[in-house]
Amino acid sequence: MKVVLHDLDPSRFESLYPKLARDSFIVGEEGPVRNCVGCFGCWCKTPGKCVIPDGYGDFGKHLGACGEYLILSRVVYGGFSPFVKNVLDRNIGYILPFFELRKGEMHHKPRYPDRFRLRVFGYGEEVSPEEQAVFRRLAEANGLNLNAQSVTVRLGRSPEELAFEREGEL
Repeated sequence: MKVVLHDLDPSRFESLYPKLARDSFIVGEEGPVRNCVGCFGCWCKTPGKCVIPDGYGDFGKHLGACGEYLILSRVVYGGFSPFVKNVLDRNIGYILPFFELRKGEMHHKPRYPDRFRLRVFGYGEEVSPEEQAVFRRLAEANGLNLNAQSVTVRLGRSPEELAFEREGEL
């Protein structure tokens, strides 16, 4: 199974990626997403699930069961779009609050035994080379913290340019 997090209009996503829209667990902007408040409820009260009831903090179990996690985001100052960043923050319960050393760095211990492949696609018309480098490092750091099996990062000027489904990558 694939999990897809994206910041596109739902109809645009479906027209660009019809196969993904049918065969994957999709998280797109269906309504307002509330910010993480740092309450640690996802670690203590409802392990693995955010306590904020807006529908965006409960896909940790899907990540734990997926083989591939795809993130499609507009690049904003070298980072993820506000929507994607909010959802990523809200799903910190996917990992445990305990730490371990990985590649000489302190990272959260994994909650789930299986590891997924992380593929991150960033897009933007005016993304500078510096922003591209920051985005790559951020995606790779996220992959390490999420204990991903592998991390692939691609950048393009538009989501249409990154239409990976048509290139036989899926």
